[in-house]
Amino acid sequence: MPRYRLLVEYDGTPFNGWQRQDKGMSVQGVLEAAVEKLCGQPCTLHAAGRTDAGVHATGQVAHVDLPRDYPADTVRDALNYHMKPKPVAVVAAELVGEDFHARFSATGRAYLYRIVNRRAPLALEQHRAWWVPVALDADAMAEGARRLLGHHDFTTFRASECQAKSPMKTLDVLDVTRVGDEIRIVAAARSFLHHQVRNMVGTLKLVGEGKWSPDDMTRALDARDRTKGGPTAPAAGLVLTGVRYPASSDDRSGPTG
Repeated sequence: MPRYRLLVEYDGTPFNGWQRQDKGMSVQGVLEAAVEKLCGQPCTLHAAGRTDAGVHATGQVAHVDLPRDYPADTVRDALNYHMKPKPVAVVAAELVGEDFHARFSATGRAYLYRIVNRRAPLALEQHRAWWVPVALDADAMAEGARRLLGHHDFTTFRASECQAKSPMKTLDVLDVTRVGDEIRIVAAARSFLHHQVRNMVGTLKLVGEGKWSPDDMTRALDARDRTKGGPTAPAAGLVLTGVRYPASSDDRSGPTG
């Protein structure tokens, strides 16, 4: 069966996450329903990352095996047609070899977390960013973020329900920058624990508020105890921006539209 790699973007607001649900709408469910309308039979999609409810994506990658060959552009256009008006889009589709796996072939994943740091509440982007009205020190947050780089036991920053066999991860990038009223936090690693990015962001907010020092980030990491970390940042501010694969240096994944 021919295998297709899909580059997918979505607004996560109305979804219960990527993964197919018995109740409620999921991104996977919407895509699989569109695939079935295209080819006339159910097919399972596999994604690089199973984003949580409310989390967005501009660079999600998935693959699907179809019962017959279709031009890649036809796959893209047909899926987009059948998904209307759901806020999901297949940006690109590409025919790939059967050895490609969206999840297991990935060598890196990148996320962006957006904090809007101003007194006025959000009118247009209340589901696209975390509104924090208290002034934050982005430089202190950046210093705290540097304490988490490298290979560590990230138990302090994993969800209690995380099913990963090991809490050991290598964090390659955790950059904090301010652009006007917006604080942008970019995280990159081969893979992440459940809620790891949101838990790191929630803890860095404490540093930005002056409640914690950057050194407290090190102490929290070394504690290997979720209760020693900060709160989980809201899902709305998080975007899966890219997935890296060995054959491509493009963090947006590889397929082109």
